[in-house]
Amino acid sequence: MPMSPLSPKIAIIILNWNGKRDSADCLESLTQLDYPHADIILVDNGSSDGSIPYLREHFPAIHYVELPHNLGFAGGNNAGIKYALTLGSDLFLLLNNDTVISPDFLTHFVRAFHSHPQVGILGASIYLFDQRDTLDHLGGMWNKKAANVDLIGFREKRLSEGPCIPLDYVCGACMIFTKAVLDAIGFLEENYFLYWEENDYCLQAKKAGFGVMHCPQAKIWHKVSASVVGGKPHANYFWWRGRLLWISRHYTRREKFFLYLRVILPAFYKLYKINALKSLQLSFLKLLRNQASWEKKAAKLQSTKASLAGVRDYFCKQYGPGPSWIYKPPKR
Repeated sequence: MPMSPLSPKIAIIILNWNGKRDSADCLESLTQLDYPHADIILVDNGSSDGSIPYLREHFPAIHYVELPHNLGFAGGNNAGIKYALTLGSDLFLLLNNDTVISPDFLTHFVRAFHSHPQVGILGASIYLFDQRDTLDHLGGMWNKKAANVDLIGFREKRLSEGPCIPLDYVCGACMIFTKAVLDAIGFLEENYFLYWEENDYCLQAKKAGFGVMHCPQAKIWHKVSASVVGGKPHANYFWWRGRLLWISRHYTRREKFFLYLRVILPAFYKLYKINALKSLQLSFLKLLRNQASWEKKAAKLQSTKASLAGVRDYFCKQYGPGPSWIYKPPKR
């Protein structure tokens, strides 16, 4: 069924995993929407904090999809997209549960799609929750030589004005795409589990002939730290595993050969070197019984080990949530 030219039906898909308080704040902000043709779908990714009873009690009018265990960002959102298809949705909005929205953000998305009919994916102006005039980031441009992304708008102070901006990918904290994109390229790649999914999806859409843009007037606020987030073991694990998967999916054999020679193998060597040096340093600290220094160094070492585990699991084709230790503090 073709999208309504004036008021497409939008599915807002929110993924929750043990985050009932953030999800409640997000759902409360969505009660202020000025757009009438939207279905809100909360997908619970196997939470153990009582999220579903709590949210059902406070927000009984929305749709719920309960998964038996954590399927990751891509798997959880795919379940929500499949449910949205049964509702006859024209547009699919993936929205992080730790965000709050401007009441008019859907209206701006719809206007942008009408103004740019070649566009298949749009992203929002994503501001920091605790610094309302400072952007988190908008997405970015692919740096193929470095096998990485150059973020656009990272921590900038910027007003939500001006025309839509073409990007290689938009931030997955708020990404909306058309049914035509879904029909052309299918669902999100679930082997990523966490990180790189939106990057991959946007590139697939561009290869299929769809535009990807940032819609500056569509505003949300994201509960992330104003400092650079990094160094967490599970983040390092998924970043490395996802990066290598991304390369395997989007580089030719010749491109991969030279990329590994110039960029990836030197990075592996550096990780192994850091791991060896920090392990030795930690052994001395343990002998000296310097608890404070040990804990700090152990946390850094665990992040390095998580990066190496992500590399190993990529080559072993072990996907899913990763080893349990990457989510826990290091043991003495």
